[in-house]
Amino acid sequence: MQNKELFTGLKVVELASVLAGPSVGQFFAELGAEVIKVENLHGGGDVTRTWKGSSEHTGDVSAYFSSVNWGKKSLALDLSKKEGQEIVQQLATRADIVIASYKPGDAEKLGVDYNILSKLNRGLIYGQVTGYGPDNDRVGYDAVIQAESGFMDVNGTPESGPTKMPVALIDVLAAHHLKEGLLLALLKRFQTGEGQVVEVSLIQAALSSLVNQGTNWLVANTLPTRKGSEHPNIAPYGENFETADKKRVLLAVGSDRQFYNLCKILNISDLGFDPRFKTNPDRVKNRKALAEALSEAIALKASSEFMIECNQFKIPAGIIQNVKEALSMKEADSIILKNQISGLRQIISTHDGSRPEVTHIPPPPHFGEHTTEILSENLGFTAEKLDFLRNSGLIN
Repeated sequence: MQNKELFTGLKVVELASVLAGPSVGQFFAELGAEVIKVENLHGGGDVTRTWKGSSEHTGDVSAYFSSVNWGKKSLALDLSKKEGQEIVQQLATRADIVIASYKPGDAEKLGVDYNILSKLNRGLIYGQVTGYGPDNDRVGYDAVIQAESGFMDVNGTPESGPTKMPVALIDVLAAHHLKEGLLLALLKRFQTGEGQVVEVSLIQAALSSLVNQGTNWLVANTLPTRKGSEHPNIAPYGENFETADKKRVLLAVGSDRQFYNLCKILNISDLGFDPRFKTNPDRVKNRKALAEALSEAIALKASSEFMIECNQFKIPAGIIQNVKEALSMKEADSIILKNQISGLRQIISTHDGSRPEVTHIPPPPHFGEHTTEILSENLGFTAEKLDFLRNSGLIN
């Protein structure tokens, strides 16, 4: 079975915008599900359609929008009207999953919350992303969550001050949590026939993802501080150095053996037996002196020669690349989507050793591109009814 066939026949209604919820929708679309993206008729749809760089001229499918909206069908309607709400309710009776990202209380106002929709479809699985949980109506934005969850406080250097990560990583992490929850809910429904609510908050996704930085505080009572790319518990790990040809390489040495081998290929074997650097705790304690010694040695090596030797001795290291260089790696080939526009897959796992299919999935939809198709094919609306709804300002 190919990846694209795993969820053939599964129907998903996406009532979500921006990044977290839509990335979950694309995940299911890549696996063969029919994903209907419901967009606000009078608001221009998903706000990320307008999130463009200063030099970007991409119409209503911006680069940002195209990052998480492949393979979907766009339905533009007025959800503030009863008739628009009834259309979503009808779609939900035929759906397996609804994905929503409203702040608490808004779905109820629009008549598209789980309590209403589950009465129409007992097997419905309702996945929702909130900022702070179902009992807190604060609007959740990734940058604010990064600030409040401790991520910004530990990111950056002492000189830079707190620094936001350059991608909305909390949204990405929350999306992965929601995918896991929805897949578990599908398994449970297979066993019981019952649907359920799956709820993920950005703040809890962020706090859970503090991992060792969180337990450095919880277990060791050590408050993490900004160290740039340095690791608080391992050295040399995260430090980067300039090579003879002016490339920068990053080291991620995780064991004493790796460190000894690093010293060997740099022709500074004695450093591996120096009492200041012999064990990882020693190296962490004397990190500054260690960095100075490594910097001098690595500056004598060409980056290509250094990487060949690192790979030969299984020393974790890599050349720091820009995004263009990273997406030119052969490992990127199978996750880049190309169909009128380019994008990135949400699922990268393989099944039975096969590489993921990348040719079957349609490009991100234009705003309301599939309204007529969805309502006629899914709900059986006649041309006359579609004209009436259109003339009434309920659909595009």
